[in-house]
Amino acid sequence: MSSWLRWWRYNHPLRSLCHSSPLFVFVALSAVIGLVGLAFFWSFTSSFLGPDPGIAGCRPDGEGSWSIGIYYGKDPFSLSPIEVENLRDRNSSAWPVANPVFTCASVLDAKYPSNFVADPFLFIQDSHLYLFFETKTSTSEQGDIGVARSVDQGATWEYLGIALDEEWHLSYPYVFEYDEQVYMMPEGSKNGDLRLYRATVFPLQWTMVKVLLKRPLVDATLIHREGFYWIFGSDFSRFGTEKNAELEIWYSDSPLGLWRQHKKNPIYRSDRSLGARNGGRPFIYGGHLYRPGQDCGDTYGRKVRVYKVEKLTTGDYREVEVSLGLEESKKGRYAWNGHRYHHLDAQKLPSGGWIAVMDGDRVPSGDVTRRFLIGCAMVLLLLLVIFVLGFLIGAVNCIVPLSWCMTFSRRNESSWFWARPQFNMKLRRYFAGLYRCASAIRGRVNPGTRTGKLTLCLLVVVSVVLVCTGDQFLLGGNGAEDPYMFRGHFSQFTMLTMTYEARLWNLKLYVKHYSRCASVREIVVVWNRGKPPRLEDFDSAVPVQIRVEPHNSLNNRFKVDHQIKTRAVLQLDDDIMMTCNDIEKGFRVWREHPERIVGFYPRLVDGSPLKYRDERYARKKNGYNIILTGAAFMDSELAFKRYWSDEVREGRDFVDRQFNCEDLLMNFLIANMSSSRTVEYVHPAWAIDTSKLSGVAISRNTQVHYKLRSDCLSKFSALYGARALQKWEFGSRADGWDR
Repeated sequence: MSSWLRWWRYNHPLRSLCHSSPLFVFVALSAVIGLVGLAFFWSFTSSFLGPDPGIAGCRPDGEGSWSIGIYYGKDPFSLSPIEVENLRDRNSSAWPVANPVFTCASVLDAKYPSNFVADPFLFIQDSHLYLFFETKTSTSEQGDIGVARSVDQGATWEYLGIALDEEWHLSYPYVFEYDEQVYMMPEGSKNGDLRLYRATVFPLQWTMVKVLLKRPLVDATLIHREGFYWIFGSDFSRFGTEKNAELEIWYSDSPLGLWRQHKKNPIYRSDRSLGARNGGRPFIYGGHLYRPGQDCGDTYGRKVRVYKVEKLTTGDYREVEVSLGLEESKKGRYAWNGHRYHHLDAQKLPSGGWIAVMDGDRVPSGDVTRRFLIGCAMVLLLLLVIFVLGFLIGAVNCIVPLSWCMTFSRRNESSWFWARPQFNMKLRRYFAGLYRCASAIRGRVNPGTRTGKLTLCLLVVVSVVLVCTGDQFLLGGNGAEDPYMFRGHFSQFTMLTMTYEARLWNLKLYVKHYSRCASVREIVVVWNRGKPPRLEDFDSAVPVQIRVEPHNSLNNRFKVDHQIKTRAVLQLDDDIMMTCNDIEKGFRVWREHPERIVGFYPRLVDGSPLKYRDERYARKKNGYNIILTGAAFMDSELAFKRYWSDEVREGRDFVDRQFNCEDLLMNFLIANMSSSRTVEYVHPAWAIDTSKLSGVAISRNTQVHYKLRSDCLSKFSALYGARALQKWEFGSRADGWDR
């Protein structure tokens, strides 16, 4: 053995460290805490990550994650979102098309990838709609003006490109027509002035006409009223409470003329919640002028307020707030505009109806920074708790042996640091203080006693809570489980569950959780037995419909219901709890192939006769041919009509006699409708059976249950044939959602 190895083995200070049992305990506990954090990330935090990480742009931004939705109504005070109109797009299986209709992912421009889109303005030209908006470019972190076009009244949008790009931030692209020319007055307060541009080749080429005002006005709006042209805007150079709380008015004989201040300027300058800052294009309805304004009280752009202008002259101005009549979402972060909406452009269509665009955000202003700071605070607290844990079990004595200071001092006399006694002594006093502190703590809380062990367990639990909380805030995105876009569209589906009075506790939990999922339109409860609950009993963010059935039959699950407003229906038993993100993944997969049953519980039935087995058998054979419809998406118009057709009467009667197997019957029917694939599996991150918590599980004897379902397979294969039940392998999707 070499002299170096002998020295390492017998003399190096790490020798005692490596053989120290307190250190091993400390390292083991730290490793367990780290593994818990890793497991928490994979099982829970990953559910909150952005749905399309491969998209250029759409990065977390301190200003928010704004997107744009469209609304329709008979007047500007009865606007409803596009999904209420039930507009459909077959190309994207959007039945119906749902808001938002335009997002950062819609900006398909490699040179100008977008973090968010906001401040939308419409320009109506014949049957075409043009949408001008601010797009926060990811590469430059600067706002530019983009433009998109729709030829179907706003259901689908074609991104055309960047209409205006300056060296400074641009937003609020107020577009209007004057003297048969199209003009744009965007916000450019970073440059310290308000400029007017004219379209040379509409909509993508613009030239600067003149500087209207040499003031840093934000969200400036121009209207023609009472013989004058008026500019409403806010001076963004204000400080403190006046920021976003100031409103100024200027007037002129022409948009290109000389602008003069209103005599009462500033109109507002004190309360940010009053809507002083403009929130979109003013509109005229019933002969009256209405001005949208932003409520910035709780956070920037909290919501749009509308004010009826009662007097507008060069010497006086009065307005009074009126109700917009817009119903706010109850889904919070799970809704695209659940936390704030700050811009509205409502215009009258040639047909007589009204159309409006509005932006919205699911998080408050500065959410990215806030989550990062909270996450960092959790990490620091975690380190502190681990440090205290090390003191209690004596691991600190092993990590920093007191003799190191003297040892290094003797062996490194030429070192600049150790050759100076003042540094050496200070460091020794510091470590000595640590040891005295450790001794005092261990004296009061002895790890060998019951109290000491309880304290250690408590510290470990606190560490686990801190690591999970920090993990969620630092790595969990914006905390929302976003929907997945498919071919440029979002859509919605109906949830349907079948239950009875003994499972009311499960149902309440079910409704409260799933009603917050982004794409859920409504929840239909098929009530098979007992006294139905009241709608007021549910804490729901979407409408709940209770369909009371006269007969207790499992066939009721697939009954044709003309009250269902979406083609996509998620049949989900009331005792299954999973993340909204898994539900959204399943919906996204179903939209790719709406003719399939897409679900979360696969089975492989094979043999002669066919035998029913659990998921472990399917995993062992690496394949499945049935999806249990107790947790599956399907096309209600296709599947329900087929299930209740006359030729399936014998199968339905058999289900009633057995009081089982309606899901197997549906699989046979769908499989026989097509020679191509008819089932697809999506792997959930986790799923909890709440019936085991409430004691109302339906199938308790597994062997009897499986025997009964095997009998069903024999019956259905005799009636409808089993050759159509083709086997499909796990892990065939490129995104890995079916592993």
